[in-house]
Amino acid sequence: MTSAPGRLWRGLAALLTCALLQGPALALDAQDDPESALQSIIGDIRANHLDVALRKTDALLETYPNFRLAHLIRGDLLMARVRPLDSVGSVPGVSSATLNDLRDEALARLRARSERPRTGYLPSNLLRLSQDQTHAVVVDTDRSRLYVFRNDKGQPQLVADYYASQGKAGADKWREGDKRTPVGVYFVTSSIPAAELPAFYGSGAFPINYPNEWDRRLGRDGYGIWLHGTPPDTYARPPRASDGCVVLANQDLDALSGYVTPGQTPVVIGGSIEWLAPDRWLREQKQLESRIEAWRRDWESRDMKRYLSHYATDFRSDDQSRAQWDTQRRRLNASKSWVRIRLTDLSMFRSPGKEDLVVVNFEQQYESNNLNSTIRKRQYWVRRHGQWKIAYEGQA
Repeated sequence: MTSAPGRLWRGLAALLTCALLQGPALALDAQDDPESALQSIIGDIRANHLDVALRKTDALLETYPNFRLAHLIRGDLLMARVRPLDSVGSVPGVSSATLNDLRDEALARLRARSERPRTGYLPSNLLRLSQDQTHAVVVDTDRSRLYVFRNDKGQPQLVADYYASQGKAGADKWREGDKRTPVGVYFVTSSIPAAELPAFYGSGAFPINYPNEWDRRLGRDGYGIWLHGTPPDTYARPPRASDGCVVLANQDLDALSGYVTPGQTPVVIGGSIEWLAPDRWLREQKQLESRIEAWRRDWESRDMKRYLSHYATDFRSDDQSRAQWDTQRRRLNASKSWVRIRLTDLSMFRSPGKEDLVVVNFEQQYESNNLNSTIRKRQYWVRRHGQWKIAYEGQA
């Protein structure tokens, strides 16, 4: 039977081959990036340049002394001086659980290098960023990867990506204590500095608004989901290691802090993130924008049949059913002789869940003959049978 370590070396070799075939697209700005160093070390091991691999591993550990995966590889390289190196984890005292965790981390890191997004392609989840949203975060739980995008005149441009850990039980959180990371569209609510946290959380934390409106509608519960760092003695945690939070190496969390604005930055979490060609991305953006504009126009027209046709049959607000919403809207409309609606700061984020669901935020400026108001509003639009409908509406 093939040993787990033996399978690891072959898995790393296969991923490295894919990475090398990718060529220049894999290059990163920082030459001392640990994943680049890891890729180079394993390449040297495959080529039987073990002394070179050991020197590179020592250099990596000098920079990142708490990088456990690098320590494991170093131990194997030292053992290779007395016998052939055909597995990872040959050093006595490494438990099978630890070895499996390090294997998963190594594979996740190298997979990120061999499965880079196609140049110019855009994530289907970021359909539109508002002018105030300078950056957005997407977490791909299948790849243990966190991506950062810059708002380039409304179009998301990838600027950084980092290895990230998730819940011990994977993704798709439903219950408090289930050790899962939530799937959906969230927003950073605050920033907590390291000085206000136990050392376990590393260099800081960014809480997100789980459970969101859709989570509560579905009956999901739990709390305290953060993006946070690692303890001082740990460079990185295994891909599945947290109680539900998204965990980054401290240096990566520090870098992420330069992109995150509490109250503004969206965090989309899900598996198998879809990347779209620019023309398809733009087509999907415009299709939903046209439905939002039709809703605005029909509300302004005061034609209640047309206006209410934009709402799903199972629509709910925070405290009203569809029938209650209809009754209230008809009563309010009867008191209006004219209405003007203006929407600004529009953003649209597709949820990675099972339904084709998009979270829409905007500032709504409402004027009528007897009321003027400006509010931040959030809607959840769902596409069923090819038609976009509003399934939730409330203040953001």
